[in-house]
Amino acid sequence: MKKILCVIGTRPEAIKMAPVILALKKEPWANVRVLATAQHRGMLDQVNRFFGIEPDIDLNIMRPNQTLSELTARLLLELDGVLRAEKPDAVLVQGDTTTVMTVALACFYLQIPIGHVEAGLRTWDMQNPFPEEANRVIAGKLALWHFAPTEGSRQNLLKDGIPDDKIKVTGNTVIDALMMTAAQDLELGIPLDSERRLVLVTSHRRENFGEPFRNVCRALCKLAESNPDVQFLYPVHPNPNVKDVAYSFLSHLPNFTLCEPLDYAPFIAAMKRAYIILTDSGGVQEEAPALGKPVLVLRDETERPEAVDCGVVKLVGPNYDAILREAQQLLDDEAAYKAMARGVSPYGDGQAAERITRALKEHFS
Repeated sequence: MKKILCVIGTRPEAIKMAPVILALKKEPWANVRVLATAQHRGMLDQVNRFFGIEPDIDLNIMRPNQTLSELTARLLLELDGVLRAEKPDAVLVQGDTTTVMTVALACFYLQIPIGHVEAGLRTWDMQNPFPEEANRVIAGKLALWHFAPTEGSRQNLLKDGIPDDKIKVTGNTVIDALMMTAAQDLELGIPLDSERRLVLVTSHRRENFGEPFRNVCRALCKLAESNPDVQFLYPVHPNPNVKDVAYSFLSHLPNFTLCEPLDYAPFIAAMKRAYIILTDSGGVQEEAPALGKPVLVLRDETERPEAVDCGVVKLVGPNYDAILREAQQLLDDEAAYKAMARGVSPYGDGQAAERITRALKEHFS
């Protein structure tokens, strides 16, 4: 048997790695071990519980207000000991977090082969998103297997000098997880008027902290005041740079519900219930189009251009005028709404985890 160590640190990583972990656990040749760095503690744990995944190793690395340098240094020291003790035949990471970057570096130092799930996303701007673009570029330079979600991601990897035979286009595992979840009878757990349209909001990106995020909140406030018949739901990230600002701008509005971050299943229920979605989340850009929901992205750039090219996602940035204009058009213009609400998903067919598992099996056999 081959020991495969799957590493997860944040909620998005847990969601997108869950189908891979579950698929590998079915394989008789694979001894699957799960390492949680717990870069995000509570949000990681609830996803693991939902998918029935119990980490074998837990670094519990999360600390209040730690800097990126502190997080990286502590992760590297902890990971070195774990990797030396575990001696895995391969390590799998997903995405572009600090966990991903430090695991790739620690594995490189110990000459352990690493597979990068969701490889090849690029904005070609190291400062945007920060620090995610640097994290995925570093991981990409050190990985042996590059599991690209789309052909566009494959082209990015080729442009970055990755050999073609090291790249496998698999689709995105987030669609695997979405299909597994959306088919269930899900409870949102928040009382909403079923007769009123719902605008779902998520915003937490580090590059929007400060004045850009205040512009987002000003636009949301104006949008809610101008559309009293529409209800708004915003599960607010606990970071004070987000939470304090969001509550100061939006908590007084009668048609605006601010709540704690939703668990994974209730959040999928919220997306299914939504009329339109405003977000700066990468995962939501991938999930919502598959559910037929128009998405306005609160960023100036995206490393997921496929849905933009399909016309089901639109970039509005943290721009007051653009947010108001595009959201109001979707609320008022039925033809514009139908043009974006087409249920088109360029990110996969729900079989990405199986393709990743097959690629690893072929390599080891």
